[in-house]
Amino acid sequence: MLLRRLAGVGRRPFSSLSEQEILALAISSEEDDGRIYLAYADSLKDDYPATAAIFEDMAKEENEHRRRLIDLYQQRFGDRVLLIRREHVKGFFERRPLWLTKGQSVDTIRDEAERMERQAWRFYLEAAKRAKDASTRKLLGDLAEEERDHGSMAHRLAESHAPADIRQQEAHDERRQRILTYIQPGLAGLMDGSVSTLAPIFAAAFATGDTWQTFLVGLAASIGAGISMGFTEVASDDGVISGRGAPIKRGLTTGIMTTVGGLGHALPYLIPDFVIATTIAIFLVFVELWAISWIQHKFMETPWSRAIFQVVLGGALVFAAGLLIGTA
Repeated sequence: MLLRRLAGVGRRPFSSLSEQEILALAISSEEDDGRIYLAYADSLKDDYPATAAIFEDMAKEENEHRRRLIDLYQQRFGDRVLLIRREHVKGFFERRPLWLTKGQSVDTIRDEAERMERQAWRFYLEAAKRAKDASTRKLLGDLAEEERDHGSMAHRLAESHAPADIRQQEAHDERRQRILTYIQPGLAGLMDGSVSTLAPIFAAAFATGDTWQTFLVGLAASIGAGISMGFTEVASDDGVISGRGAPIKRGLTTGIMTTVGGLGHALPYLIPDFVIATTIAIFLVFVELWAISWIQHKFMETPWSRAIFQVVLGGALVFAAGLLIGTA
């Protein structure tokens, strides 16, 4: 079925549509777009009420377009509207499923709305060229002109409902939510994975002198820590009161970053030469610790001095503990 859709099998060329079919297609498209905009509004109304108002107004305008199209269709072809949709026409623009836009940023959704409007403008422009009936050509041309002359509907309505100060606040809220849901849990996981695995990995390295055995210890420690941290994050907070986002998202982020943090200095021990592998691993440890300090400073607004003290000094102490244990 997917291959048939990609190849356009079973679809009609746009050039083969009659004026009745073009009007019916325009009606169904306006109905679909109106529902999409209302869905956007519903998903954004709690966190971004100003942007939700944009999409409610866009849905109203789509409904007005649909009404004008239906009035003309009834005058020319009667009350029974043909069943024809965009997926029936080869090369006709499609809409992405709503589930693909869930979790997207406000700006991404606004951009998607502008893309939809540009596509609608091109459709009306081409449809007007093919219409021979004067009233049909006029209506389709008017709709195309409205899109072209008024510019992007999303942009136009954004100026009235979401001025710069509101959009700035929305951007701030969105950044804060991203930090709470992804960056903060990811940072916690990266710190735990990088620091907590230092002692077992380097203790095993200096105790055995065997790179493969050291790698297995590092792999086990990293994956074990990732699983533990991930489940701990999921169980610690459901996100309802704290507003930190879905626990599954936070848990996956924490678990993955914990594992990555540990594997960073375990992977060099795939190199058979112990000295080379250990030198690279130690170098990577300092890179990891400085990277964690930078993330803390940039996203968590932690002063450089405190970030370095917490991460670099702490990591150095854990590394020293592993070194002492391994050489004992």
